[in-house]
Amino acid sequence: LRPLTVADGPTFQSVRRANAEWLEPWDATSPDPDAPSRTFEDLVHQYDLEGASGRALPLAVESGGRLVGQVNVGTIVLGSFRSCYVGYWVSRTLAGQMVVPTGVALVGDHLFGRVGLHRMEINIRPENTASIAVVRKLGFRSEGRRPRYLHIDGDWRDHLSFALTVEDLAGETM
Repeated sequence: LRPLTVADGPTFQSVRRANAEWLEPWDATSPDPDAPSRTFEDLVHQYDLEGASGRALPLAVESGGRLVGQVNVGTIVLGSFRSCYVGYWVSRTLAGQMVVPTGVALVGDHLFGRVGLHRMEINIRPENTASIAVVRKLGFRSEGRRPRYLHIDGDWRDHLSFALTVEDLAGETM
């Protein structure tokens, strides 16, 4: 895991193009059909601003020295909430090879330890069995269905919500 940089643009775009069919059903889209599209440089600039403010942790995932995916931590809130949302994607050729679970686990260690968060949340479309397998491997608990939660693949889509807290890691039950 490492920060995503503007220099990653060609590789990032190449991996995304090669995996378009695999990733597009899960990609966020804008509900505004007139919204301008953003360049990769715009995306990285926004990530840098959010990261510098402590509200996000956008990371490139590498395997074998190649960029193969991303783990994005967003909406980091401190104070009494101490929570965040996590999203991720990986090249189809590496799906099922523990790349994403390892990346999310490493990010979780950082968030719960160094950052001092209490809770991580991941929201997944019910049809995304590969992503649901990731949260199950990592011990996230199901918190139920969120109807029309996010605009994904051109429409408002239901999601399943999963969370992990410090108490979950300590083996405490509710």
